[in-house]
Amino acid sequence: MTVTKGESAREGADDKGDMTGGTGGGVPDDGYAPSERRLARERYRRARARRATAVAALSTLVTAALLYLVVVSAPGWPRTKETFFSAHYAREAFPKVLEGLWLNVRLLLICGVAVLVLGMLIAVARTLRGPVFFPLRVLAAAYTDFFRGLPLIINLMIVVLGVPALRLQGVTVDPVLLGGTALTLTYSAYVAEVFRAGIESIHPSQRAAARSLGLTNRQALRYVVLPQAVRRQVPPLLNDLVSLQKDTGLVSIGGAVDAVRAADIIVGRSLNYTPYIVAGLVFVALTIPMTRFTDWVTARMDRRRAQGGSL
Repeated sequence: MTVTKGESAREGADDKGDMTGGTGGGVPDDGYAPSERRLARERYRRARARRATAVAALSTLVTAALLYLVVVSAPGWPRTKETFFSAHYAREAFPKVLEGLWLNVRLLLICGVAVLVLGMLIAVARTLRGPVFFPLRVLAAAYTDFFRGLPLIINLMIVVLGVPALRLQGVTVDPVLLGGTALTLTYSAYVAEVFRAGIESIHPSQRAAARSLGLTNRQALRYVVLPQAVRRQVPPLLNDLVSLQKDTGLVSIGGAVDAVRAADIIVGRSLNYTPYIVAGLVFVALTIPMTRFTDWVTARMDRRRAQGGSL
């Protein structure tokens, strides 16, 4: 379809009226009033948003009702409800699980800091240049390959059960400390690879520009490369911390009384598995805020990247 010059002029004037309230000026004045076309578009967007919300709510209710009917109508539901969803044992387990959860939180805070520091050191060692650093690069690569390949549960058993068997003088046998050490060893290997990916994503021109300004290699790494690398890798780092928070429950295999072990004690006495459900829900409640924060940070960085902002 051919658009005439007069039609183009009228459409341009109409669009200008959208932005200026029909005043004809390039800058909106105090008496701004949106045009009918703009008001119609806004009404349409609001109606579409309300319709989408209603459809999402209805589909969620239908799905939840179907799942409820499938579970409740199952032949073994009465026995399952008594064994896994007992209100009596839930009330008994909740305070003890919360008391044990404090150990998990402390492990998260201490091991999280240790993992970030050790992971950064390993990542820097793997990215050092020059033949003199070849043995250090090989050791760092061997460390990450070994602990990323070794299952965490086996690492915990080796450290928590094997170290005390050596009977070394001055070496602790506390299952909490040994369990935290195993968690740090495993997660520092994953975090080191995250940091290394961030360092290698920085364009070499950044380092060259820093060197041209008189900075040494160490100063260029510290003041130019690492700050950008860390900012780029914040979302995956937060994801690793979320996983670490959940895996702190594995220290219970050594006898440490955390949230999982507190639930296990009650289960062993009552033969009712409700305390496990309580412990699981407590971990979920602790993890969801961290997960949502990770999603928010990721979305924020994506918006800044799309707008051409700094990372």
